[in-house]
Amino acid sequence: MTENLWSYNPESHYNPGTNLVGFKVEASDGHIGKVDEATAEVGSSYLVVDTGPWIFGKEVLLPAGTVVRVDMKEEKVHVNLTKEQIKNSPEYDKDKHRGNVAYREEVGQYYGHEMGI
Repeated sequence: MTENLWSYNPESHYNPGTNLVGFKVEASDGHIGKVDEATAEVGSSYLVVDTGPWIFGKEVLLPAGTVVRVDMKEEKVHVNLTKEQIKNSPEYDKDKHRGNVAYREEVGQYYGHEMGI
């Protein structure tokens, strides 16, 4: 059910291999931060977004399936979540997420529920 969350939507205009680090991230209701890390691994792609002062320096993990559009000219990534949904997301822990299936499932369940998947 949430497997598609970890893959870029073909309509997003994301080209595999494009480095998204440094791109601004736009929620459906405004700017939320910038991409600190991005992967394009088949079936397990994600963005790590630094929210800066907006959520007191919190970093969030966004599955690639939340990306609705990549604007190469403006260097922006648009996601189909609100600021509030992102603010309430599971806490990102860079040491915990790598190889931790339970953490990935928790994140997938949260965003899957928020997106109605």
